[in-house]
Amino acid sequence: MRTDLFDFELPETAIALHPASPRDAARLLVVQPGGGFDNRIVRDLPDLLAPGDALVFNDTRVIPAALTGTRTRGDAVAGIDVNLIERLDECRWRAFARPGKRLKVGDVIRFGDEGRVCYADVLDATVEAKEDGGLVTLRFNLHGGFLDSAIATHGEMPLPPYIALKRAPDESDRQSYQTMFATRDGAVAAPTAGLHFTPDLIARLDARDISRHTVTLHVGAGTFLPIKVEDTRDHVMHVEWGEITEETARALNAVRARGGRIVAVGTTSLRLLESAASASGEILPFAARTGIFITPGYRFKAVDMLMTNFHLPRSTLFMLVSAFSGLATMKAAYAHALSEGYRFYSYGDTSLLTREEGGGEASST
Repeated sequence: MRTDLFDFELPETAIALHPASPRDAARLLVVQPGGGFDNRIVRDLPDLLAPGDALVFNDTRVIPAALTGTRTRGDAVAGIDVNLIERLDECRWRAFARPGKRLKVGDVIRFGDEGRVCYADVLDATVEAKEDGGLVTLRFNLHGGFLDSAIATHGEMPLPPYIALKRAPDESDRQSYQTMFATRDGAVAAPTAGLHFTPDLIARLDARDISRHTVTLHVGAGTFLPIKVEDTRDHVMHVEWGEITEETARALNAVRARGGRIVAVGTTSLRLLESAASASGEILPFAARTGIFITPGYRFKAVDMLMTNFHLPRSTLFMLVSAFSGLATMKAAYAHALSEGYRFYSYGDTSLLTREEGGGEASST
């Protein structure tokens, strides 16, 4: 499909720079199959679902993957910003470096403070390889848990570029850009639909007999990459690691067998569930990487409803929601959201979508 079919005008004023407070006070646009919109708030969610339905959350935890350092080469000193995107082993990460043109293979970037006594407080990385677009492979001077601790000390939360270009991260982002379900370190971007939940909302969902389940998909920075090709068939989807345990798969299959609906909280949960589903719709245990790319025509096998924030024009995520509820429906929904003042992107408002039946296949890498 042509990527320009997924374009729309988005004013910068619609981009949320801070989350709603409290989290469940964010607005919720309910999109009915074939059109029709209901303006609600996230706190209304228990009334919009039925007893026996199941919510599926992503329990990945965002690491403070944005690092600022200096590269020294003789008398030349350059400031370098690094965003970690994929761990390769105990001491190596793939990363985006800005400005990448200032780096050569063999350069050392220092993120630590040389004035400190303890060497463990000094975080260095050697540029092991360079790719196009500022991508580099970094080999750090620390390993395993020592490296994790140093990154947590020196790093900032990796806010999406459409927020980071407008304001610097602050201490509040360490909590605001993390869901209440986050238990497994590994993401460099938040599963943002999960940001809207609070303990009070969870208690009300429990009281309505709406079950909760968790899966893990370590969200990568590729989720922010724009599509640069003119046809979706030419796009190479980013790959992320995910896991669904045998216990969770069994529980979700039991929900559907009883007539309950599977409600994915976020596109990351949906992508993982669809990656793990058999042709008949059975959710299977899963522990692997997935690069599933969902566009209109895909036949959904596992997910009945989707709660998701508002996405970028021409993005893989807008293509996904268009596949889920129909392109015309989602274009109308986004036009409605803009006219009603909904806030977009990671810290913005959210929507509740119902699956539109269709057919086709997804591509994956």
